[in-house]
Amino acid sequence: MTDDIRVITVDISGPAGLLEGLINAKTGVEPRAIAVLAHPLPTAGGTMHTKAVFHAAKALARIDVAVLRFNFRGVGRSPGSFSDGVGELDDFRAALAFMMARYPDVTRVWCGGMSFGSWVSLTAGAGDPHVTALLGIACPVNKYDYSSVAASRKPTFLVHGEFDELIPLKEVRKFYATLSEPKELVVIDGADHLFDGKASEVGDAVEDLLQDFND
Repeated sequence: MTDDIRVITVDISGPAGLLEGLINAKTGVEPRAIAVLAHPLPTAGGTMHTKAVFHAAKALARIDVAVLRFNFRGVGRSPGSFSDGVGELDDFRAALAFMMARYPDVTRVWCGGMSFGSWVSLTAGAGDPHVTALLGIACPVNKYDYSSVAASRKPTFLVHGEFDELIPLKEVRKFYATLSEPKELVVIDGADHLFDGKASEVGDAVEDLLQDFND
C-alpha cells in the first residue's frame, strides 16, 4: 500500500537562498530513518524529479523512511548558480540539517544521491558523525574522489547500471572492493547511466537493500 504516503513541499534555508524540496513520508507513522537524496549534475539536466531519484524516494517512503529530495542551487526555484560541487556540498549539508531538525528523535540518518549527487551526498555523509548509512546510485567513481567514503567505514549501498556508458561497471566494482562491511552492490541488468526505461527497478533495488537494514 502506497496511498498512505504524502508528499510535502518544503523550503530549506540554504547558503545561497531557499532550496526547494519535497519530503515523501508515510502518514501517521514515526519514521524508522530519515534520508536526504541528491540529484544528478545540474548542468546536464539533473533535478529532484530525475526519474531514478523519484523512484528511490518512493521506495524509501514505502519502507517507513522519511526522505527529502531537493534542488541544488540554480535548479528549479532554488536560487544561485552551479558551483562545481563546493556550493552543492553546502546545499546538501543544509538539507541534512533541515531533516535532522524536523525529525529530532530519529537516530538513523541516511545520505544518498545519483551520479554527481552521489558524490555530494556520500562525501557529506562520510564526514558527518550523525549519518549512519550511505546510498550511491550510478556513482561517477572515475570522475570524482570518493576516498573519504571508503575511509569512513560506514555501511554503503550501491546501485549501478550494467551498461552505464559514463561509469564502467568495472570501475564501480573496484571502488566497491575498497569499502568495509556491511556493503552491497546491486547491478541493474541492461541499464544505462540514467536507467532509461528501468528507473522503477532502481526503486525496487533500494527497497530490497534497505527494508531490513536497521543500523
